[in-house]
Amino acid sequence: MMLDALPAAVTARRYYRLVDESDFAAVVGLFTPDCTYHRPGYDPIVGSFGLRRFFEEDQPIAGGRHDVTAIVADGDRIAVTGEFHGELRNGAPVDLKFADFFELAPDGRFARRDTFFYAPVV
Repeated sequence: MMLDALPAAVTARRYYRLVDESDFAAVVGLFTPDCTYHRPGYDPIVGSFGLRRFFEEDQPIAGGRHDVTAIVADGDRIAVTGEFHGELRNGAPVDLKFADFFELAPDGRFARRDTFFYAPVV
């Protein structure tokens, strides 16, 4: 099923707003029950329970704001770039650029997310 790019982009923007509001129950509701989330430094996060545990307990970020700079949607795939400005749980400030790639299920929920951070490695 080919999904309309406009609703996909709206769902992606809603995702970041909900994360910034720490509404993790609503965030998890945007994903399929068997979703997977791939994030640097973590084993794949699987399913609604794993996703909720990540947001509520495991992630190093205490809070902040996502500024989305671009969203490109094509069929069941969405690419998002942006910046995050916030604070880590240890109190340190964090400012970084990110790229997220989402795959949508036929019902319009996220089935997979892959996150990449712009950081010097070489």
